Amino acid sequence: MDRRKFFKKSGVVLSGLALSGSVLSGCFEEKKPVVGKVTSGEKFPIDASKLKYYWGDLHNHCNLTYGHGDLDKAYEAAREQLDFVSVTPHAMWPDIPGKGDPRLEWVIEYHESAFRRLRAGGWDRYTKMNEKFNSKDFITFLSYECHSMQHGDHVVLNYDMDAPLVECTSVEDLKDKLKDTKTFITPHHMGYQEGYRGYNWDFFSEGRQTPFVEMYSRHGLAESDLGDYPYLHDMGPRHWEGTIMYGLNQGHKFGIMGSTDQHAGYPGSYGDGRVGVLAEGLDRDSLWNALENRKTCCVTGDRILIDFRINDATIGDITRGNQRRIYLNVQGESAIDYVDIVKNGRTVGRISGPLTPQNPEGDVVRAKVKFEFGWNRFEEAVKWNGDIKISDGVINNISPCFRGAPFVSPQEGVKEAPTLINKIINQNEKGCELEMFTTKNPNTTSPATQAVILDVTMPKKGKFTLNFNGQTFKYSLAELLEGTKTQFMNGWLSEAIQFHRAIPHDAFEFEHFMLDETPEQETDYYYVRVRQRDNQWGWSSPIWVERV
Repeated sequence: MDRRKFFKKSGVVLSGLALSGSVLSGCFEEKKPVVGKVTSGEKFPIDASKLKYYWGDLHNHCNLTYGHGDLDKAYEAAREQLDFVSVTPHAMWPDIPGKGDPRLEWVIEYHESAFRRLRAGGWDRYTKMNEKFNSKDFITFLSYECHSMQHGDHVVLNYDMDAPLVECTSVEDLKDKLKDTKTFITPHHMGYQEGYRGYNWDFFSEGRQTPFVEMYSRHGLAESDLGDYPYLHDMGPRHWEGTIMYGLNQGHKFGIMGSTDQHAGYPGSYGDGRVGVLAEGLDRDSLWNALENRKTCCVTGDRILIDFRINDATIGDITRGNQRRIYLNVQGESAIDYVDIVKNGRTVGRISGPLTPQNPEGDVVRAKVKFEFGWNRFEEAVKWNGDIKISDGVINNISPCFRGAPFVSPQEGVKEAPTLINKIINQNEKGCELEMFTTKNPNTTSPATQAVILDVTMPKKGKFTLNFNGQTFKYSLAELLEGTKTQFMNGWLSEAIQFHRAIPHDAFEFEHFMLDETPEQETDYYYVRVRQRDNQWGWSSPIWVERV
């Protein structure tokens, strides 16, 4: 079965998660936020519109300007695991620094030569390639990037397929020239110091032109100046005044998204950042409308579904009311460590998962199992050909977790690496055939593995059979519910397969209700953050609630 047809058949529609329920009985202290499990019974007043998450990458790079990998290969790689994409050429840097500084000569030259190539036929080739790959089930957008020391780096995303490249003298000049066009202008890697390509919130343009900002990418996490994924690029460390939480605390309203900002021609590279868009359908108008209305979430890699509502509002909305009835349903791709409900920069509710998932009762189990390929200590790429099959039950969904090479920006003396495209060749309810490429992990904290996650419903005695590169391995679901297994392909220090612990349904899906009757400001903001035990993260865009 075709990958996209299979995804559509088995995809999760938010209105099907949970449409009614009641709060667990108990004594709630008045005026304090409370969290409880939603159970059957009393109807819960939530919107039942049929929305679905679609996944994409709206900011990434290849060798069209500077980076690795050809443009057509970038689209091909994106099509294997995303619903929509924009491959982004670097276009301009009006306030480029360092003229006469020998430290920066090479950096200035690779930027300016890339800008010249884009104008000498590169943009025309890009628009034609973008149109070539656009289809009814894979939506492509034009974009380009403007660097700025003063205002921070921004990506211009275009609705029109024939949009021109607009010249500017600054980001503010660019905003002015594009104010009457169908474009979004999105700041990214927010957390660098202002004046050094970090974001300056004094220039934020709330509304249609900048409805969302990029919080996470391969540069790191700009949620705040604390937490996971610090900035380690040579552009500098993480800085509080550029972060997302700083901007929210200033009263700005914007959605949250992730992009890879990867420079290896591999959009959506797993672990580097993706955006989820909560839309009515997979078409240009539906996606654009959802983006404009801040219906976005940010994930590091896994497709973590966050159904977050306050009264009659969903993510990105502004609503009113002093009593805030919060509904939350989260579906992860692995064991959920915790889910935070954040209000005005503070955690007001935390739902924690088990340290180790418990083996569920009963014979037939719904579980998610990740199969990961890679490791070894040699430079040559390993090609994986084979299939995964189940003996009993059905596969509900398959999530690809494919990575590109770990490049953020050019490094002097590093040769360009070709794009090796990982593919699900075919798939159905009993298995899938894969073609993948792995290299050794570049260090002990940066993975170069490839993986797929199978969402299955099957008896515990049912077996997974993996046939790869001439070898066969079998494990029952019961065995994987007990713990992770590994197999080397050619002895110690060779490539290996990791059969991850099977994660039962009650460890990857949480449903909760929270009642908050304490307005703190004229407008309070709330958002949800989710951490899995494997350190994959997801964040919702905020909901703003005005005091009555």
